[in-house]
Amino acid sequence: MLQNDPMKTPLTDAPLTDAPVVETPPEPEPEKNRAALAPVWHTAVLVIGIAAISVRGSTQMTGRMASGHFVPDRMLTYGMTALMELLMLGWVVFGLRLRKIPLRTLIGSTSGGMRALMQDAGVALVFWLMSLMVLGTVGVVWTGVEAAVTHKLPEIRAGKPIAPSAEQRKTLRVLSQLAPTNGEEVAGWVLLCLLVGFVEETVFRGYLQQQFTAWAHGADVAGVVFSALAFGSAHGYEGARSMVLLAVFGALFSLLALYRRGLRACMFAHSWHDLIAGLTIAFLSTHHLLGT
Repeated sequence: MLQNDPMKTPLTDAPLTDAPVVETPPEPEPEKNRAALAPVWHTAVLVIGIAAISVRGSTQMTGRMASGHFVPDRMLTYGMTALMELLMLGWVVFGLRLRKIPLRTLIGSTSGGMRALMQDAGVALVFWLMSLMVLGTVGVVWTGVEAAVTHKLPEIRAGKPIAPSAEQRKTLRVLSQLAPTNGEEVAGWVLLCLLVGFVEETVFRGYLQQQFTAWAHGADVAGVVFSALAFGSAHGYEGARSMVLLAVFGALFSLLALYRRGLRACMFAHSWHDLIAGLTIAFLSTHHLLGT
């Protein structure tokens, strides 16, 4: 007859010991990196430089519009814009090197493979279409408020079309002067849009957003709001209305960057938005449909 081993339990046959059971504590969640990317003075110089370029661009455009006979050299404008973009990126890289931070830290998650690339492209497309609806809504609200201020609400209620304001006509003229008109300029515009999409997302959604978030002790809302304001203020040559719309656009880009934990989808959406906008304005201007 078999006898039970007194050192084993009847159900598990596990040896009985008096040693206490030690539970393995759960691994702590990684703490959000709240360290600033660069010194305060470095960011201040960047923001002041962006504002100065915006004011200078607005002043130049106003002067050219007043002259009435300005013929733009678009390829020269594209080249100068590309140079300023590269200088802005170079300044950011310099600031990162002061803290020994690689540039890829700003770009975030960019997993390789065609599947991941297409996923970012798909997300960028959906984001772009939805953001256009948001911007359209903001634009309608702006028009309504402007109509109320200028006492044009009765015309809207009567179904009469409202002519673009002087500021809107100015913005359209500025954009039409930037849009390409021939094959060489289209090629230059494509390259410029690709560069701008990469640089401005790296600077505004990468560097500035993370820097403002760090200064706010990890509060993402601060990074979103202040980087969006900086993005809107960088486009002073397009007028106050466009600056507000672009600030909203910048906030949407910031939310996309947080959602994707990287900038690749933002770069896709930014580049093709500028590209399609420029080509659309060029088509309308060529066919005299722009109403400037």
